[in-house]
Amino acid sequence: MIEHTLDTAHSILYVRPTSSLEKDDFRQLAETADPFIEETGALEGLIISSPTFPGWKSIGAMVTHFRFVRDHHKFIRKVALVTDSAFGDLGEHLASHFLSADIKHFPVNDLEAAEKWVAGKD
Repeated sequence: MIEHTLDTAHSILYVRPTSSLEKDDFRQLAETADPFIEETGALEGLIISSPTFPGWKSIGAMVTHFRFVRDHHKFIRKVALVTDSAFGDLGEHLASHFLSADIKHFPVNDLEAAEKWVAGKD
């Protein structure tokens, strides 16, 4: 499950996985992000904040996640991975080869630094 909020004033989508990711999570993210992207052209940033990576509930959820990334990465300028999971470093290095967004890993207790980086105030 993913909790999320869209800060329209700063054009940042906050994502907080709370348990294994499900297919419906990505439908809900798209329902929030897509109208804003259509109106403004892009998101300044996506901040994913979770102490650990919770994994996927099913293979279908993993495929849906990858499709969401494929369909949205061109419309997100920066992605901050705020986590203490080793997945944060791995995600930063691997994803930078496949995504158009700038990606940076931050420790879980450094959300403020992630927000500043996404906003260009670092």
